[in-house]
Amino acid sequence: MKLNETLEEFGDYIVKALGDDVSDYVVAYDELTILSRRDKIVEVLTFLRDDKNCKFTVLIDVCGADYPMRARRFDVVYHMLSMKKNFRIRVKLTTGEETAVPSVVPLFSSANWYERETWDMYGIMFAGHPDLRRLLSDYGFEGHPLRKDFPLTGYVELRYSEEEKRVVYEPVKLVQEFRDFDFMSPWEGAKYILPADKQTEEGAKD
Repeated sequence: MKLNETLEEFGDYIVKALGDDVSDYVVAYDELTILSRRDKIVEVLTFLRDDKNCKFTVLIDVCGADYPMRARRFDVVYHMLSMKKNFRIRVKLTTGEETAVPSVVPLFSSANWYERETWDMYGIMFAGHPDLRRLLSDYGFEGHPLRKDFPLTGYVELRYSEEEKRVVYEPVKLVQEFRDFDFMSPWEGAKYILPADKQTEEGAKD
C-alpha cells in the first residue's frame, strides 16, 4: 500500500471518529493535515493524544500564518508526534483578529511558550492561557512583526542607553544599507573570492 493511501485511510478514521469537531482532512506532500473547528481544538487534540490508534503525545510546535485578505485572516497550526506510531500529523484551524482560540496548555505544557510566541508575532489570542505575554519582542513593543501588514518603519523600539544610563524610546528605522547583500560571497566584506564563487563566475562567462 502506498503512503498516500495509508494517510487517506488514517484521515478518514480521524474524521469519522471526531464527527463535527473537524471539517475535513488534506493529504499533500506525503503529510496529513486535519482541519479542525476553532472552538473544538481542545477536543480534537485530546482525541489525537489519547486514542489508541493515534497516541500523538508530543506537541512539537504551535505556529501561525497570516492571510490578510481573508475574513478569518489567521491559520493556527499544531504539529504533533506519536512516539508509539513513529508518525507526525498537522492540525490546522482558522481564526480572526478578535476571536480567541482555546488554549491547549492544560493538554500540553509545551504549548505555553508556543502560544505566547504566536500571540507575540501575530496577535492571535488564546483564551484560557495562564500567562499570555510577549515572548520575543522587546518591552513596550507595538504591533506584531509577522503580520503581513506590519510596516518596516514607523514603530518605536525600546533599548538601554549606555550614554544616558537609562531606557530610551527610539523610532525603528531600517536603513537601506542593511538591505544590500553581496550574493557572490556569504561573508560580507570579504576581500577574496571563495572557490564556489569562482566557479560561479567562470560558469557565467562560459
